[in-house]
Amino acid sequence: MTSPFKDRMGRQLSWAVASGKFIFRIRSYFLEFVTAMIWWFSFVPSHTLRKVFLKAVGVKIGRRSYLHSGLRIYDPKGISIGEGTIIGYDATLDGRDRLEIGDHSEIASQVMIYNGSRDIHSEDFRMVLKPVRIGNYVFIGPRTIILPGVTVGDGAVVAAGAVVTKDVPAKMLVGGVPATVIRERIIKELKYRLGRARLFQ
Repeated sequence: MTSPFKDRMGRQLSWAVASGKFIFRIRSYFLEFVTAMIWWFSFVPSHTLRKVFLKAVGVKIGRRSYLHSGLRIYDPKGISIGEGTIIGYDATLDGRDRLEIGDHSEIASQVMIYNGSRDIHSEDFRMVLKPVRIGNYVFIGPRTIILPGVTVGDGAVVAAGAVVTKDVPAKMLVGGVPATVIRERIIKELKYRLGRARLFQ
């Protein structure tokens, strides 16, 4: 039995599909509200208070990890951050699928990590979600974009402004648009700890 409702492509919807879309829409509104609250709260000048709030809305954050101000998060429950990791200011973290960030990694300022994109070949331009994994001891330079489905291996370095469209092998330096391998890191054993986060930022 069809309902009086149509989708955005003008197709008639059954009552079951229409009610499912209604529930999804309500959930989307709620997540948009949470996203706004996270962004507003990210300007509270205290790393401790920000972590308490982020954990309360579902982000998993390890000990001695810090997230700077201006943070944009989409669906916090999909995001997991390890120990001793620093996220720079104005970063974007997409949790609509699984996003895992390892231990002792540094995500620089204005980095954008996405796990959602559009299928440009589908007739309804549908959303496609793929998980992203950032390993341990990774450095991602400022204004880098990480696209859905990418794994950045342990100890890898992504140069500033790169667009990462495919997996980055462990301990490799990559850069460019799209990112390609430049060279291997010389360091053999990765056991350093990052410095402190900037206060009030």
